[in-house]
This record gives sequence, structure tokens and C-alpha cells, in this order.
Amino acid sequence: MSNATNNDDISAFLKEMEGVTPLKKKATADTQKAQRITPGQEIRKAAAEDTFTDPNFLSLLNPKMVKPHDFLVWKRDGVQEGVFKKLRLGKYDIEARLDLHHKTAREARDHVFQFINDCREHELRTVLIAHGRGEKSTPPAMLKSYLYTWLPQMEAVLAFHSALKVHGGSGALYVMIRKSEREKLENRERHAKRGS
Repeated sequence: MSNATNNDDISAFLKEMEGVTPLKKKATADTQKAQRITPGQEIRKAAAEDTFTDPNFLSLLNPKMVKPHDFLVWKRDGVQEGVFKKLRLGKYDIEARLDLHHKTAREARDHVFQFINDCREHELRTVLIAHGRGEKSTPPAMLKSYLYTWLPQMEAVLAFHSALKVHGGSGALYVMIRKSEREKLENRERHAKRGS
């Protein structure tokens, strides 16, 4: 291709373009703006932050499922059979009560964690937690199953047993709380005096 042909093409193009004006620039999305956070993102962020800041280690995942009328029985190694029998028979004074009726699993989780820790701090030894049987919950016995899972995870809990009918039967638990260090020391001193 010669320079003359090339110049003719350019001249023809320029002649055709006479009177043409450039298009106006259209508005484009500002990709630098921060996007609005959706409610779902806020919930996931809060849940992720809770993992690092929430001292409550009780999980809402995978409880050991029990049935509405099951009797719940559990004790740590070292709890004497006579002590456990007295708990089972409701022979200890109930020093505090927690009622979980009409609570969501999340609310129950918070209440149980706080209640057990408060009982330990105030040196309460035998308490009652009313959870209901959960016959109408979906799935059945949901809160009861959570308690059955959570209580053994708490270091302060020594034992629990479903209550006598007068205290709620299979819809409530007697819970035995570990002695505080001060109570243990007093107990040792009391037994030492008896032996001398």
C-alpha cells in the first residue's frame, strides 16, 4: 500500500467525520464507595466477634437429644453414692431456682451459664432448674437436651438428676454445685478437729 493511497483513505475518513461531535460521558458506578452492610452480614460479623469475646462456652450446636419424659441422670467421678442418692431423692434444700419455660435456646444458654456461675460465687450447693418436658417443641425436648449437654461441660456442676414430681418431675433438674475453695477449707478444718 502506497503513501498516496493511505493519505486518500485518511482524507476520506476526515471528510466523513466533519460535523460529528463526541458523545457525552455517561455516569458510571462509583466502585470506590463503601457498600451498605446487609443485616445478614451484620449477624455473621457479630457471631464471629462473639467467638472471641463471649466467655460463655456453651454451644448451641449438636445437643445430645433426649425425649420429653426421659429422666436425666449424671454425676462426676468422685461424687459419693450416698450424696448422689440424697440429691436424687430431693433430700437437700433447694437454695435457688431457675425457670427456663418460654425461653429460646439462646436465652436459656445465657441464663444457665450466668445462673450456675452466680450459684458458685454465692456458695449455693443444690439448685433446681425447671426446663419443661418440651413435648410441643420442634424437635421435642429441645431445652431439656441442651441442659443435658451443657451441664456436664460446666466445671462447677458436680451432678444432676431429674426432680421428684413435686418439684417438676422429668421437666426439672436438681443440680449439685461444687464447693468453693473456702468451703473446702472449712470442711477440712472441721474434719481435722473431729479427728483430734
